[in-house]
Amino acid sequence: MTRMAKPASGRKQATKRKLQPKKKSSPKQAPERELVVLTGMSGSGKASALRAFEDLGYYSVDNLPLELIPRFADLVHRSPEIKHAALVVDVREGSRLDRFPAILKQVRKVLPTRVVFLEASEDAIVRRFSETRRPHPMGRGETVIASIRAERKRLDPVRNVADILLDTTKFNVHDLRAHISAAFERGGAKSEQNLTISVTSFGFKNGVPADADLVFDVRFLPNPHFIPEFRNLTGKHPKVAEYVRQFPQTQEFLDRAAEMLVFLLPHYIKEGKSYLTVAIGCTGGQHRSVMIAEELKKRLGEAGYRVKAAHRDMPR
Repeated sequence: MTRMAKPASGRKQATKRKLQPKKKSSPKQAPERELVVLTGMSGSGKASALRAFEDLGYYSVDNLPLELIPRFADLVHRSPEIKHAALVVDVREGSRLDRFPAILKQVRKVLPTRVVFLEASEDAIVRRFSETRRPHPMGRGETVIASIRAERKRLDPVRNVADILLDTTKFNVHDLRAHISAAFERGGAKSEQNLTISVTSFGFKNGVPADADLVFDVRFLPNPHFIPEFRNLTGKHPKVAEYVRQFPQTQEFLDRAAEMLVFLLPHYIKEGKSYLTVAIGCTGGQHRSVMIAEELKKRLGEAGYRVKAAHRDMPR
């Protein structure tokens, strides 16, 4: 987790530079025919992901027995109508999952195949099962946590051969569907579309967000809270935003922070990161951090990234 300190006094103001969009490489052509095997932890979002594939025009099948996958791949290979298909394989297969790597090798001789493994943190999965009140498929009288750990062990042979590991801990349903759509839309997707960025404002008095990957401290900027007419407004208000924006150090910070993020993001993507939370903190999370978060969202969007802004402590 990175923290940015107050710039040293006397530093010359940086010349404002407009971020240039990343150079776009020619999109990779999607294979003429393709099979996607969707798998992973119970509670990680496989059902929502499968619906996203359906929306993209994939012929979708849930819980196809392992023994039938080669026959299904051959059907897709020969079918004049089915060109892209997605199917779910999960822990319901039991001990037969040990055979998955061999079956996958067989299927890839017939059809281009990618394996997408969805996972999430233990806490997130426990919370999701608590919210839906559905039993874990490996329950059998065990606690949910014990079932989750047993399932991870059972799915090891599948996870080890996955092409894409997607951590859905921080995703809601809409984030997951958007991510699948960006990554598998016809014609291939820009690599930067495979990363969702959340720029989150917060107040240090309420603590740093637990899910923050990068933290920037903007308490060095003049505080609008001490101006009576701004006290009950937020950083989204044009007058407050203009007040914060007028200071040279604000512009320098925005230029440098945005430039650093645009440098870092391709490296996060290369390492397979699918969700990045950039937290911007001021004292109360109402004025400075809100304005900065909104501006960084705009700049990163202009640079070609999928980004959203969230304001944890801003008054509703």
